[in-house]
Amino acid sequence: MKPLILALGVAQTLSAAEPAVIRLWPSGAPEKPGTKIGPEQEIEKGDGIRRLTNVTDPTLTVYQPAKPNGTTVIVCPGGGYSILAIEHEGTKVCEYLNTLGVTAVLLKYRVPARDPADPSREPLQDAQRAIGILRHRAAEFGIRPDRIGILGFSAGGHLTVMASLHPNDRTYPQDPALDVPDATPDFAIPVYPAYLTDKTDTFQLRPEIKVTPKSPPVCLIHAHDDKGATSSSASALLYLEYKKLNLPAELHIYAKGGHGFGMKDSGLPTADWHIRAGEFLKAMGWLETAKR
Repeated sequence: MKPLILALGVAQTLSAAEPAVIRLWPSGAPEKPGTKIGPEQEIEKGDGIRRLTNVTDPTLTVYQPAKPNGTTVIVCPGGGYSILAIEHEGTKVCEYLNTLGVTAVLLKYRVPARDPADPSREPLQDAQRAIGILRHRAAEFGIRPDRIGILGFSAGGHLTVMASLHPNDRTYPQDPALDVPDATPDFAIPVYPAYLTDKTDTFQLRPEIKVTPKSPPVCLIHAHDDKGATSSSASALLYLEYKKLNLPAELHIYAKGGHGFGMKDSGLPTADWHIRAGEFLKAMGWLETAKR
């Protein structure tokens, strides 16, 4: 899809237009010296799941609804920081958000992980830059710079949490035209977030997962029978940290659903997780049409 330069005057009619595609790093993404990644490609495993890997030129794809209400959600597909499940945890989520009047922005962040010891380093850079770009260009897309949230699955859920709790821990040179001093999202929706606890102790949050009084409102979604590095205990523990500080938080843990359900129609209650997320947005007032 070719990039589009959009004027505010046509923001209301973009549902019929091609989604805008924005490069996060016009001069090239910051990479450690010696980093070598193959060409971007889709991986086919015969299970109907679209998997994208070898992302070196991360982008935002902006899906605008027919009648935008001013709220934006950045969508981060999962995939273990190795691939991006770009459809059932990406484009299909964007399509649903559009039905709520929400402008959905698909974040194609860098994978696979450059450093297994710090897999979220480059994706976090991409998320921080994404929030900066959207706040700078809010008027262009008919959105509110103070109503930009982030939603992610599994590794993308981890990225959602990291972007919420460490929004201003930058590991790249900032560009005032693209970055903002405070890249804290206005809300977060981690869906079966991974890597929040240690594999050997799923009842203790990792040291870097620290909630502060400035942490944004959160809606956590998980399945009880998720295990290991993606155990549902992580969402419960994170909710309790929010509760300790009396910050806005919502927690949904389904009895069954396993991991990676995304927008799949499993026939289980987890297939309605997106409705719960929409109810959270409504309860917080983010589905009301914002005044310009």
